[in-house]
Amino acid sequence: MRIQKYLSERKILSRREATDYIKRGLIKLNGKVTRETGIQIDPQKDRVEILPAAKSLMGEKITVAVYKPRGIVSSKIKSEGKTIFELLPEFKDLNTVGRMDKDSEGLIILSNDGTITNAVTSDKHIIEKEYEVGVREDATPFKLRKMAQGILLEDGMTLPAKTRSLGQHKFIIILKEGRKHQIRRMASAMQLTTISLKRIRIGNINLGNLKSGKHRPLTQEEISKLKQKSP
Repeated sequence: MRIQKYLSERKILSRREATDYIKRGLIKLNGKVTRETGIQIDPQKDRVEILPAAKSLMGEKITVAVYKPRGIVSSKIKSEGKTIFELLPEFKDLNTVGRMDKDSEGLIILSNDGTITNAVTSDKHIIEKEYEVGVREDATPFKLRKMAQGILLEDGMTLPAKTRSLGQHKFIIILKEGRKHQIRRMASAMQLTTISLKRIRIGNINLGNLKSGKHRPLTQEEISKLKQKSP
């Protein structure tokens, strides 16, 4: 097993963090500092340690759930418009976990915990993201069923999804992937014009009664359940 995978599986560091720490000489293997990022270890025999000097680098792990309002950019690129970090400057040192386009609203996670980021954004498609979608045309059972089965887009077939009607012009869709503007493109392929898009759940984290522009810290239970999904 690669040393990065070992540290990631034990929820100590994300694989990216582990690679960085190894390069910095902050990881010991069997009592000796190793800078070999691809080194293989035997978890039953080898001893892996994080040097005390790494503790300050690791810092305090902070993860919050935010209701991103429509029109707010979920990045740090100010040229694109008002950003989530201008809305919530106290979290300017965190990163967005995954993405949400400017015209969408709802749940987004901000964190400096690489393990959580890996869990949510992994290309292994483990964690569900649930959305409430409003459309101009009729969202017929046939169209919802086709979206659930998978839609052929210009970048390939979408994964199977779950859909549920909320009325003539509104429905729920649950995905395990996050391509750029995916739901809007899937709806368009079914001749549906998206007029509202709100994310209401990421894995075990629900938007709940959170108001637009507000935030809340994740509980330790929520964080633990998310990290269990980290590949």
